[in-house]
Amino acid sequence: MLVAGAGLAGLAAARTLEADGASVTVIEARDRVGGRVWTIRDGFTAGQYGEGGADFIESTQTALMTLARELRLRLVPTNRRGFGYYGVNARGRLAVQSMSAGFPPIAAALAPLVRAYTLAERRWTSAIAQSLARQSVASWLTAIHAPAWLGRRMRGFRGLFLADPEDLSLLALVDFFADIDESGWGHAFRIVGGNDQVATGIAKRLKTRVRLGSALRRIRQTDTGIVATVEERSTNAEITADYAIVALPATTARDVVFEPGLPEIQHEALTHLRYGSATRLLLQFSRRFWNKPGRPTAFGSDQPMGALWDANEHQKGPAAILSFLAGGGASGELQGILRAEGTHGVVTRLRWLGRPSSVVASRAITWEDDPWARGGYAFFDPAFDPAWRDALARPHRRVMFAGEHTSLRWQGYMNGGIESGQRAAAEVSAVRQK
Repeated sequence: MLVAGAGLAGLAAARTLEADGASVTVIEARDRVGGRVWTIRDGFTAGQYGEGGADFIESTQTALMTLARELRLRLVPTNRRGFGYYGVNARGRLAVQSMSAGFPPIAAALAPLVRAYTLAERRWTSAIAQSLARQSVASWLTAIHAPAWLGRRMRGFRGLFLADPEDLSLLALVDFFADIDESGWGHAFRIVGGNDQVATGIAKRLKTRVRLGSALRRIRQTDTGIVATVEERSTNAEITADYAIVALPATTARDVVFEPGLPEIQHEALTHLRYGSATRLLLQFSRRFWNKPGRPTAFGSDQPMGALWDANEHQKGPAAILSFLAGGGASGELQGILRAEGTHGVVTRLRWLGRPSSVVASRAITWEDDPWARGGYAFFDPAFDPAWRDALARPHRRVMFAGEHTSLRWQGYMNGGIESGQRAAAEVSAVRQK
């Protein structure tokens, strides 16, 4: 078996296949495993670290929670005070606000749409989903004559969806609120020692080492197997296998040449799926100046620095790391601040949190500039036909597809990557038994 991609999806697939007795080759274009799960340790003092990619693990994400326990990794609760919000309030002023206080008017405005979507059993092929998908969140806000402050609050959601209201499909927002109604938020955790230990833990236990620096370029299918062309150190090599699982982001999977070609609907889905811009900034301060009794240590925001939270409240030492996730348009805005003013420009915009202590270290990751991701994670815009969504995960003869973008419930999350890899491995077993 060939697995292309050593992010959580590919590694979960390989682990499942090996457990079923298969011989597996895993290739990865990067020089490390984990993909967009990347714990940053270099440069920070006192042995501290922060997540450069995927961060929070929710208690409802059972595949990830179970896998962590099987790998004997310790989970630690985090963000126990929940999220606050910093942005423009109903009076048009910047202020610290309750996150939950902004939800009732949003939920009330969305309620008829959520009900209709639920009646359609959340099918993305339904006429209801089609109608919702053609609208952007911005156009819907205009249509309902939403007050300006509500529009700004919705812009703060770019820290979650990595897309501004002008780019985000209304269907994606309705789907999100329908899921909250069913399952709630859950509790947040991190892996002690870094979330990347899930990836490295799986990789260490595989029978064959992951082939790093190996980029999938072509898959040719025959009646009895597949032949993959892989670029390694500027030279091409061929790998033969019975089946392949492509666990790459859609942004790079669409560059792979498939022979025979993908069905038209699958090709369209891969071609049109967008990934959100995302800049992650980690600032290590000499002390945790933002920790105030009874106040959240995490905030959504409609401001250029994006959402922010305590990145390492479970780690020892007086120093502490503040993590920023600037999604959508905020990604470029934060990059502009860093270019023009450096980290000082970010720090001066944090006085609402408290009197900033001195910056000890910093690290910025711009995911849209990463050649193997080209964005933070997938989002759905009004140009994406919801009928295409199922095709993202559809097997193509001897080739299966995995990745967070193929997940229905956990798209954009680590849990979605893991479940999709396990699903793709199960599909291989099902096809072999035909």
